[in-house]
Amino acid sequence: MSGGQAVKPAQPGHGALAARILPSGLVLPRRARYVVERNAIVYRRIWMVILSGFFEPLFYLFAIGIGVGRLVGEVDGTGVDFATFVAPGLLAASAMNGAVYESTMNIFGKLKWGKVYDAILATPVDTLDVAVGEIAWSQVRGLVYACGFLVVMVVMGLTASPLALLAVPAAVLIGFAFGAVGMAATTFMRSWQDFGKVQLVILPLFLFSAVFFPAEVLPEPVRPLLLLSPLYHGVELVRALVLGLPSLATLGHAAFLLVMGTVGAVVAARRFDGLLRT
Repeated sequence: MSGGQAVKPAQPGHGALAARILPSGLVLPRRARYVVERNAIVYRRIWMVILSGFFEPLFYLFAIGIGVGRLVGEVDGTGVDFATFVAPGLLAASAMNGAVYESTMNIFGKLKWGKVYDAILATPVDTLDVAVGEIAWSQVRGLVYACGFLVVMVVMGLTASPLALLAVPAAVLIGFAFGAVGMAATTFMRSWQDFGKVQLVILPLFLFSAVFFPAEVLPEPVRPLLLLSPLYHGVELVRALVLGLPSLATLGHAAFLLVMGTVGAVVAARRFDGLLRT
C-alpha cells in the first residue's frame, strides 16, 4: 500500500511472457551468436579440419561422376550427362556431411569430454543459446562445403541453369535439417563407440538416396522408402535448381527438410536444457 493505493505487481516483459507461454525450443535466443563467434575463433587455428571434409565428395565427383560417367554417357530420361546429373546430389551430400560431422562428434566432445558448455553457461549465455548457436555453426560448415563444391561445378560446366545459385540457400536448409537432428541424436549418446551408429545411417543414405542414379531405376516396392530419406529430399531439391527444373515437388522437398530441422532443433534445445542444468 502507498498513499492508500495498492501497488500493482510488475508486468512481465515480452521475453519472459513468451518463455512462459511457448515451449523452450521455440523462444528466440538472444546470445546464440556468441557461440557461433566462439567456434569461428577456434577454427581459425584448425581450419584444415573443415577443409578436409570438402574433398570427399569432390573425389567422388572426379572418380564416379567423370570417370564412370565416360562409360555411362547421358542419363536416361534426364537429357543431361552423368557428371551433370551426379554433381547436384554430391553437393547436397556435401552439405549433409559438413552439418553432421559438426553436430555429432564435435558436440559430443564439448559436452562430455571438454566440458566447454559448463564454462559457457557461467556467462549470461543460456542453454537455448548454446543449442541454437551450435546448430547455426553446423550450418556454416555445411554452407562452406556446398559453396566450394558449387564453385567447382561452375568451373567444370556442370550447372545447367542460373537457378543453380539457389543451391546455396538449399544447402543451408539441408545443413539445418541434418545439423539439428544430428545434435538432438548426440544428446542421447553415451560413448564414442555410439558414433558407429551415425556412420551406419549416413552411408546408406549416401548410397541409396538417388545421388548416383534416378529414383526410377529402383524396384517399385522400394521407391516409397526414398520418401523417408532426408538426403533424397535434399538431392531432389538441389538437382531441380541446378538443372533449372523446379516444380511443386521441389517445394515439398524443401518443406520436408524444414519440418525435420524444426523438430530436431526443438528436441535438441530441450535435451540440452536438461543435460546442462543437472
